[in-house]
Amino acid sequence: MDARERPAFSSDVNKRMYEYVERHGTAERHKLLDVVSLPTEEFRTRLEELKSDGYLEEDGGTLRVALEFGAIEKHELDEFTLTVRPARQRDFDGLVETIRDVTSEETYVVAETIAEQLLYENAVTRHNAVESRRFFVATVDGEVVGWTHLDLHQLDPVREVARQTVGVREAYRGHGIGSTLLQRGIEWAEANGYRKLYNSVPVVNDTALEFLTTHGWNTEAIRKDHYTIDGEYVDEVMMAYEL
Repeated sequence: MDARERPAFSSDVNKRMYEYVERHGTAERHKLLDVVSLPTEEFRTRLEELKSDGYLEEDGGTLRVALEFGAIEKHELDEFTLTVRPARQRDFDGLVETIRDVTSEETYVVAETIAEQLLYENAVTRHNAVESRRFFVATVDGEVVGWTHLDLHQLDPVREVARQTVGVREAYRGHGIGSTLLQRGIEWAEANGYRKLYNSVPVVNDTALEFLTTHGWNTEAIRKDHYTIDGEYVDEVMMAYEL
C-alpha cells in the first residue's frame, strides 16, 4: 500500500478500530476496547486481524499504526556498514536524539518542529485522510545516525507536493550519508506519484542551502524576516526539487 491508498478492511468494526488508533497516533488496548464496545473475545479476534494484516502493531498494550514502506539497503563504506531503511517505532528515541543533535549544531527550524511533533504524538508513523509522514533512517550497528522525513498532505490540491527534510549526526558526516538519504526520499516520492518536493531553510544555514543546491534544488522564494532567531529577524529560503 502506498502513501495515498487507504487501507481496505474486512469489516466496519476493523475500520473503526484502525481509524481510532490512526487519529490519535497511539491508543491503549483497554481504551480501544471501551471505545468499540465489543465482547472481549471478538475484540481480540478483530485486533489480531489488524495486526496480522500489518495495519496495527502492539507494544506493552499500546497500539500504533504499523505500515512498512520500502526495502532495506546496505552500503559498505570505508569505516562501517550503513543501513538505510524505513523507520519503525523502535527507532523513536534514536530518531528524536538524531534530529536534536543536528539542530543543536545548525539552525534548522523545520526539523526542530518535527522533533517536537514526534514527542507530542509519540509515534513515528502517521497515516490518515488529511496528512501522513514517512521517515527513512540511516543506521550504523543499529544506532540511528541520520534521517530523511517526508511530510505528505492527502488533500487533492496539494497531494502531489511533499516537504522533505534530511539530517545526519555530525560525527557521521563526510561519508555521503546525507546524499544517500536525500536520494532515498526523492526516489520514494517519485515512485508514489509526487511531482515536487520542497524544503524551508533559514538563510543563516549555509550548510543546508549549499547541500540542497548541490543536489539540484532551486530557490523558489525568500520570505523576509520569517523567523526570529536569537532575537534577530531571519529570512526563510524556500527550496524546491522537481521530480
